[in-house]
Amino acid sequence: MKNKKTPAGSGKRAWLIGLGLDNDDGHVRVTRGENFGLFGGSKETHERMQEKAIKFNEELKARGKRLEEIGREEFCEIADKVKLGVPVVPPPGKAERGGRP
Repeated sequence: MKNKKTPAGSGKRAWLIGLGLDNDDGHVRVTRGENFGLFGGSKETHERMQEKAIKFNEELKARGKRLEEIGREEFCEIADKVKLGVPVVPPPGKAERGGRP
């Protein structure tokens, strides 16, 4: 498979990865998109992952951006909007200290 070039001067490539672990029918499900890869899951789970990846990309397109162009905050905003189910993790060095003064 040929590697696709990243936008001129960006030097980085971003991907959404989905992993379904509830497959018990033995069917191997793999879906690849421009900036995502979805692997495994039951038929229902895999379809949900596809729907969310598509909605995420539609929102990126509406904003006129590519995945590698957005930061953590905008990623979380879009993920919340499309109900991606991504836990919000503070950036390195910004973690709360569990209520300590």
